Amino acid sequence: MRLGQGGLVDRDRHLGFRFDGHAYEGLEGDTLASALLANGIRLVGRSFKYHRPRGILTAGSEEPNALVTLGRGAAQEPNARATTVELRQGLEARPQNAWPSLGVDALAVNDLLSPFLSAGFYYKTFMGPHRIWERVFEPAIRRAAGLGRLSQEVADLQFEKAFAFCDLLVIGAGPAGLMAALTAGEAGADVILADEDFLPGGRLNAEREEVGGRSGAGWAAEAVTRLEAMPNVRIMSRTAVTGVYDQGTYGALQKHPAAAGRPEETFWRIVARRAVLAAGAIERPVALANNDRPGVMLAGAVRSYLNRYAVAPGRRAVVFGASDEARRTAADLRRAGVHVAALVDARERAETSDFATYAGATVERVLGREVEGVAIRLGNGREERVQADLLAMSGGWNPNVHLSCHLNGRPVWDESLSAFLPAPGAVPGLIPAGSCNGAVTTAACLAAGREAAARALEDLGLKATAPDLPEAEDRDPQARPIWVVPGKGRKWVDFQNDVTTKDIELAARENFRSVEHMKRYTTQGMATDQGKTGGVTALSILADATGRSIPETGTTTYRPPYAPIQIAALGAGGEGRGFAAERFTAAHPVHLAMGAPMVEAGLWFRPSYYPRTGEKTWRQACDREALMVRETVGVCDVSTLGKIDVQGPDAAAFLDFVYSNTMSTLKQGKVRYGLMLREDGHIMDDGTCARIGPDHYLVSTTTAAAGEVMRHMEFAAQVLRPELDVHLVSVTEQWAQTAIAGPESRDLLNEVLDSPLDPGTWPFMACGAVTVGGVPARLFRISFSGEHAYEIAVPARYGESLFRQLVARAEARGGGAYGMEALNVLRIEKGLLTHAELDGRTTAFDLNLSGMMSKKKDFVGRAAAGRAGLLADDRPRLVGIRPVGAVRQLTAGAFLFDPETESTRENAQGTVSSVAFSPTLGHFIGLALLKEGPERHGETVRMVDHLRRVSTLCEVCDPAFFDPAGGRARD
Repeated sequence: MRLGQGGLVDRDRHLGFRFDGHAYEGLEGDTLASALLANGIRLVGRSFKYHRPRGILTAGSEEPNALVTLGRGAAQEPNARATTVELRQGLEARPQNAWPSLGVDALAVNDLLSPFLSAGFYYKTFMGPHRIWERVFEPAIRRAAGLGRLSQEVADLQFEKAFAFCDLLVIGAGPAGLMAALTAGEAGADVILADEDFLPGGRLNAEREEVGGRSGAGWAAEAVTRLEAMPNVRIMSRTAVTGVYDQGTYGALQKHPAAAGRPEETFWRIVARRAVLAAGAIERPVALANNDRPGVMLAGAVRSYLNRYAVAPGRRAVVFGASDEARRTAADLRRAGVHVAALVDARERAETSDFATYAGATVERVLGREVEGVAIRLGNGREERVQADLLAMSGGWNPNVHLSCHLNGRPVWDESLSAFLPAPGAVPGLIPAGSCNGAVTTAACLAAGREAAARALEDLGLKATAPDLPEAEDRDPQARPIWVVPGKGRKWVDFQNDVTTKDIELAARENFRSVEHMKRYTTQGMATDQGKTGGVTALSILADATGRSIPETGTTTYRPPYAPIQIAALGAGGEGRGFAAERFTAAHPVHLAMGAPMVEAGLWFRPSYYPRTGEKTWRQACDREALMVRETVGVCDVSTLGKIDVQGPDAAAFLDFVYSNTMSTLKQGKVRYGLMLREDGHIMDDGTCARIGPDHYLVSTTTAAAGEVMRHMEFAAQVLRPELDVHLVSVTEQWAQTAIAGPESRDLLNEVLDSPLDPGTWPFMACGAVTVGGVPARLFRISFSGEHAYEIAVPARYGESLFRQLVARAEARGGGAYGMEALNVLRIEKGLLTHAELDGRTTAFDLNLSGMMSKKKDFVGRAAAGRAGLLADDRPRLVGIRPVGAVRQLTAGAFLFDPETESTRENAQGTVSSVAFSPTLGHFIGLALLKEGPERHGETVRMVDHLRRVSTLCEVCDPAFFDPAGGRARD
């Protein structure tokens, strides 16, 4: 079916490929679809629901039928649209959704059962009994569902993500897009021209018309050459702009030709100051009986295959439409040597021609399993049958408005065009132009592209040179929309999901009158093409069925992505450790050199403990380190704690708002413990707030919640209190911070500070600037161990050196480094909290911190925290527990019960949140959340761990086991 001449393919470069196990040959410049048609292949797939035979309908990304699986093994790609797959040597493609073969599909029996499988039959049929649903219906449906299949193997493929910035993003490289890019490029703007095709030019490549005295394709090629010569213009072919987001950000998926070392796809985030949407229009099928048969194509697609790919989609054609473009299709077919059996023009008046022309007539139905002919209903009611193997149909054109709706905009109905157009200003900075904005001629598209670019340049403060417009066709095609042809038989609207006009009418009768409800009831527009071809036709049918106009019926919600995106492209770089990044502190080499096992904490790697010679278990090392801190001095790397720099004239007021307690009264050079609540009144995180300067604060968070707190504070600053002049930045990675704790901590610190500490000027909860070897540092007198302690922060590049020196000097005093295990023991001995207690379900009341919720100011979560249910007396509240029974072991996660009751879920009184063996006290201790906990000190409860089969009696006590008055930390 390859034509002897013409087209934009390279006839000297033959490419071998395989489809459905057979070998074929195509040409450089073909798509898989055009190569299949060139080889006479019409049947390419099966529909989802009824497994009806499907052929190629379109020539672009809107294709609903020709879905294939590319490749084999781990790298196979399902649901690829043959119309957009660029042919390459060795390409292998397979049909989908057919068993045992494409020609003989066992599940085609569904088509015979179609009277029983109408829209909504799942909901009506498979309601019960429940056991039959679980064991029979659901497994069978799941096996039958789906189109393509993933290999379930790990593919060794490369994907990338990238970022780009420009003055003007032009979306689409048809006549409007090319003229917009030329106008902006010549004005000196930084331009990106993105087009999903591998050959720029849009419909100029598919039509036989002249632009500027040469062929449309020739003018497009010359325009591309001019743009490529401009250093300020980047042409991104094979790039589909898939989504529009806030602040001028656009998502775009770029596919790359197969080559060694080149990624499969790149997902771009493009930030553009302005954009021109020149996405063109999508031709609309006509809903007529059997319009889904192989051999039925859109008229514009037929012209694409004839003029761009030099392929005849059939030998004997019928053309059906209601515009002058139908005549153009017939003329192009005849010029290519295809016999035009009939031109059916639904308009009452049609020009005379050399074709057998039927004016005021319609094609009522398609004959044959594949197209063998059509039945034409004449204006006088008489039926006439015409033999043909190709039906080229056109119901009109739908402007491609999708991207203009991604920020929740709704398109606007234009009665004169019988189409939806982008709503003005729906996307800030985005200017629609060309066919997507209602232009119906090439000349109008060229003028619209230039005008849109000029508007964008004016907004950017640049002056457009306004290049001359080439002469181009400017004849209105006098189109009249055709939605549905009356008559018997099933008329298909969604070709992939097998939705017919009757399904939509049934939805209306069953009161699914909302377009969104109809969509979900019938699955119209829910296939991979997202209703690009059938969506507006479905709206017209629903409008008729409900007695409303199309604009009253409305549209469904357009959401990104416009075209399918592989998850691997969205998550490029996020596999393996790219997904769970390894974050190391500056002192990480020291921890490894000391043999410390590393544990992950909020993506950071922290030392668990530091084993010494002769220690055989982690408990031995942990006990030694905890006692070391209590008796001499210990050094701990705490660089992973979140650090958020807060500055600005309103910093104090902002911190008052995000903390439940007051920070505006904090004096400069002081630190205060703080509590943050979520908006639902539960605790988000605790930490400290240090006042570095008059309008300068440093907030610390737990390691695990650093990111969450930063997002929370940014949301509060931007949304909840935008009037406050405050600036936030995370500085966690900029500072290496080390805790020095124990009775000899001050003496150890004075060995490294340039100026020794004066005990009188550094009381508990003080902070300030110091220097270490001439390096500026920050010092905080705070304690997470209950001991006299400090935390010193230096720029990260000095962190490893300082930690080495501190550890060496501590070891000389009989101390040393301690890890997270000992840190956990020390904090439990003092009753201090981590996210074992701040688990997202606890409140300040639960943790005995109600006094930290100010009654004099508003703060995030205040109203919600005062709800009666969050202040109930029987809520689990923080207590300490210690074993008093024969079994002396405690386990975290265990449940607490009254000693006399059975240990069942209904009788549970609370849970154990944290446990540790205390070498200081010589026994296990734990923190727990117990109903009416603070009132039950001295009582005995039973701890039961059903998983580990541990049960013991425990005494309820104060959470602070060691130095409850806090004298050691304040000394």
